[in-house]
Amino acid sequence: MIYKYTNAIVRILFFVFILGTNINCYAQEGFKGKFKAIPPKSKDLKIKPIVPQIPDPPRVVPYVPASIAENNFRVPKNDVIVASEVYKRNQDLGIFKTNSKTARVRYRDGAYVDGDRIRIYVNYKVVEYEVLLDGDFKGFELKLEKGINTIDFEALNEGFAAPNTAEFQVYDDKGKLISSSQWNIGEGYKATIIVDKQ
Repeated sequence: MIYKYTNAIVRILFFVFILGTNINCYAQEGFKGKFKAIPPKSKDLKIKPIVPQIPDPPRVVPYVPASIAENNFRVPKNDVIVASEVYKRNQDLGIFKTNSKTARVRYRDGAYVDGDRIRIYVNYKVVEYEVLLDGDFKGFELKLEKGINTIDFEALNEGFAAPNTAEFQVYDDKGKLISSSQWNIGEGYKATIIVDKQ
């Protein structure tokens, strides 16, 4: 019984195989010799010449200066400068721009260590009430606000030898020096540095 079914299935598969082979061969013969490639169209290219456009030369307007105002500035010739009075004023130490998020400020006595004392303000708020300057650097780190950051050093005294002298340094958050200078101010006066954070 199983042999009959197997034999019938083999015959059917054989018939399908023969039929598929004949159809495949017939299909292959159908394209033989009839296929032709379409030749490309030959068309002459027209090339237009490019002519560069040269702009007209700019119009030159001659400069005619306005009348020059008379110089009324007075040149000081015999002004008397009193050395003991020169440092009795506030001192501007400059404006410096940076992209740093923080600044590290260091300071020390700039000349003979004679007991100079200072008070430090950042944006008009006291951060150090009284600092005795000596030969070693002291300092603090501050977070910079966007825009203007004002650092004031107020002289609380002039030590044994006037005026109040100090050396200071300001570094950014990468350790790069932003500013370095000295101040010479009298008691009660301020030296100011401005750090402009971009």
